[in-house]
Amino acid sequence: MNEKTTHFGYETVAENDKQRRVADVFDSVASRYDLMNDLMSGGLHRLWKKFAIEKGNVSVGHKVLDVAGGTGDLSKAFAKKVGSNGEVWLTDINYQMLQRGRNNLLDCGNIVPAVQCDAEKLPFSDNYFDCVIVSFGLRNMTHKDVALQEMTRVLKPGGRLLVLEFSKIWQPLAPLYDFYSFQIIPKIGKFITNDEDSYRYLSESIRMHPDQETLKKMMENVGLERVEYFNMTFGVVALHRGFKKL
Repeated sequence: MNEKTTHFGYETVAENDKQRRVADVFDSVASRYDLMNDLMSGGLHRLWKKFAIEKGNVSVGHKVLDVAGGTGDLSKAFAKKVGSNGEVWLTDINYQMLQRGRNNLLDCGNIVPAVQCDAEKLPFSDNYFDCVIVSFGLRNMTHKDVALQEMTRVLKPGGRLLVLEFSKIWQPLAPLYDFYSFQIIPKIGKFITNDEDSYRYLSESIRMHPDQETLKKMMENVGLERVEYFNMTFGVVALHRGFKKL
């Protein structure tokens, strides 16, 4: 029987091997992850995330799940919105990233549950959360459709799923974007984290990720409705939002 394969950037690998290799990437970059985000995006990632938080329409008492939440910046922002009567759960499959996120939150006085788990097998009850968000994590998942199904499962009817992810840039800017992604970003990664290969993979993974319309269809296929997307920075990033059927 042939072993199932998937993409690891531009490379084709066994499905069972992808999770390990993605883990190696984030183990390597965890300690400088936030700094690299600021350098690579010129700080724009903070504006992209702020927009996503606003579109979450979260209020006091709501329950929020931050999938692949990494260093916890979104969990921190949502915790302020839901207040002491609400809940925010930080999750990540990578222990190094999760530990850094938990520590960042504790340093700010936010006691947020942190759970190491696979987005394709979320350890939460059906119909529990008002809002689920995955920010720059979906493209690293082996079975994106399964992960989207799981995130939809744990949403309350009427709840919303937000997917913030790199997407397909406005075509006239593609050559310049490619040059920056493959010639500049890996060099920044080498200088800051001493890991050029991980940032080359991250650039490749963006190109392998579904474009805006394809991801919209995938979200509709798992039962979400009123799915829409918002392009930011000429499509470098897109925020998709869909609602679980009542």
